[in-house]
Amino acid sequence: MTQTIACLGAGRMGRGIALVFAYAGHPVALVDFKPREAADFDRLQAEARTEITETLTMMARFGMFEAALVPTIATRVTVVPEVGAPEALGAADVVFEGFPEVPELKREALARAEALMKPDAILASTTSTILVDDLSPALARPEQFLNAHWLNPAFLVPLVELSPGKATAPEVTAQLSALLEATGKVPVTCAAAPGYMIPRIQQVAMNEAARMVEEGVASAEDLEKAIRYGFSFRFSVLGLLEFIDWGGGDILYYASEYLSKALDNPRYEAPQVIRDNMDAGHIGLKTRQGFLNYEGMDVAAYREAKLRALAERLKAEDLMRPPVA
Repeated sequence: MTQTIACLGAGRMGRGIALVFAYAGHPVALVDFKPREAADFDRLQAEARTEITETLTMMARFGMFEAALVPTIATRVTVVPEVGAPEALGAADVVFEGFPEVPELKREALARAEALMKPDAILASTTSTILVDDLSPALARPEQFLNAHWLNPAFLVPLVELSPGKATAPEVTAQLSALLEATGKVPVTCAAAPGYMIPRIQQVAMNEAARMVEEGVASAEDLEKAIRYGFSFRFSVLGLLEFIDWGGGDILYYASEYLSKALDNPRYEAPQVIRDNMDAGHIGLKTRQGFLNYEGMDVAAYREAKLRALAERLKAEDLMRPPVA
């Protein structure tokens, strides 16, 4: 079912989200929610329309669709000045707020937007850092509000992290999740916790990579190769928890024990859940229970499918070599 979408803020995030929904056939209003002189808005509008068309043209070059469809998709996005916000927001079924990561700015923008929206419309912030319950007090209808964290570039990365607040109605989360799935996205729901899921994991990994360069463990160039052809290579096929199960939670536990002592730093210690799983005999594939449940699964076929996927990644990286006869 076609729904009307509005993106609050005509910056990079708003444009990326607009592309996703326009591509999926929905009309989108890209609302510039700031007062501007007419000439300044005209420049912003031209810039946004140019970027949208250029991005769609690039996607067509990637083979995602026929280039002839670029104008059709692009015309589904309308760039609206502040004066047009009441009409655009009043017609929207879902509004995504994309203001800078400043709580006061977001609260003000969200409250202004909500006052112009239909009572049953969904309002979602795209914040990557601010908890939903730190923003919802500014709203009269917090049950219609949640966070929807998109990963850049929004028009390519499938994942969207949904974080409902204490007051968010369960059916609102379900409705937004269904809408995102219909556009080809992969929504996941997480508790209102700092860093959500991906930013929290990324923060640790990025800081650790920077720290290793700082400590002289490896050059930036070699570290990047290690990440691309080792870390990222495997985790393009296996999830982090799946990988723990693949090798065994006991392996992670003992490796963590050694590393935390060798580096004299408790941040490398295994969390209590790893010890609890070991005590319960849930160490992964070997016991058919770990973080995930493998009961009733053809484990040999599962392993082969994952290894086949890694072989395909090898081909994609042009690293597969023929055997020596």
